[in-house]
Amino acid sequence: MRIALVSLNQKWMDKKANLARCAFFVAEAKALGCELVVFPELTLTSYSLDIHSIAELEQESVTLSEFGILAKKTGLSIIFGACLIGQDEILPSNMFCLALPDGTSKSIYSKIHPFSFAGEDKVLQAGSQVASAKIGMLEFGASICYDLRFPELYSAMAPICNAAIVIANWPMKRVAHWRTLLIARAIENQFFMFGINRTGSDGNGLVYEKSTLAVSPDGFLQNPLVQGEEMDVYDIDIKNTASYRANFPTLRNKRYALYRNFFESLVNVE
Repeated sequence: MRIALVSLNQKWMDKKANLARCAFFVAEAKALGCELVVFPELTLTSYSLDIHSIAELEQESVTLSEFGILAKKTGLSIIFGACLIGQDEILPSNMFCLALPDGTSKSIYSKIHPFSFAGEDKVLQAGSQVASAKIGMLEFGASICYDLRFPELYSAMAPICNAAIVIANWPMKRVAHWRTLLIARAIENQFFMFGINRTGSDGNGLVYEKSTLAVSPDGFLQNPLVQGEEMDVYDIDIKNTASYRANFPTLRNKRYALYRNFFESLVNVE
C-alpha cells in the first residue's frame, strides 16, 4: 500500500491557505500512485485553543465538506484533524477525521487524552471510545498527539488493528519523546505506527521539526520511497504485521483480563 505522510507547515489560523496546501499535496500524492494521504492534527488551523475561532458545528462543517470534495475528486482517502462540536454538545472535541473516495467525510475519533499541560482539558471535551477504520488492507487505530503517551490506548487497538496512526502538533523541544514513543508503541503491539507531525512554527511561539515517521512492527524505521520537504511517500507491506506476530507472538501473550483486574484493584485502594 502506498501512503503519503504530509509534515504540513501549517499557516496559523488560516483555513483557506492550509486547505490550498492540502489540495496541492493530495494532487502530488495521486500523481505518485498513493491510496492514502495523512495530515497533522487540527490540519487547517494548527494547534490553537481559541475555540471560538476554530470550532465548527459538525453537521455544517466546511472542513469536512472540503476534504470530502477533495477525496472524491482525486479518488484518494484522506486523514485530517479538525475541531468539531456536535449539535447537542456543550464543548467541541479535537477530532481525527477521514474522507473517502466516494465523498464521505466524517470524524471517526475524539481525542481521549486532552493535553492538560496546555489547558486543552478546560476547553475541549475528552473522547471515551477507541476507534478504528479500514482502508484496503490497512486496519488502523486512530489517535491524536498527546494520546501517544498512553500505551493502554494502543494495547486496546492491537487485537483488531495492523497499524495505528497518530496525527500531531508535537513541538521540537520534546521531539525525542515523540520518536521514542512511536517506536515503543510499534514494538509493544507488533503493528505499524505512523506518526504525522507538522513542521515550521505556530502562533504560540512553538517550533517544530520534520519528524514524521513510519515504524514497522519490529520497531524499525521505514525508508520513504519519495522524500520531500513536507511530504514523504512510503510503500508499506501491511502483511508484515501478521507474519511478524506469527513468528514472534508476544501479542497473543497479553493478558487483558488480568490487566483489567490490576486497574480495578487500584480503584478499590483509592
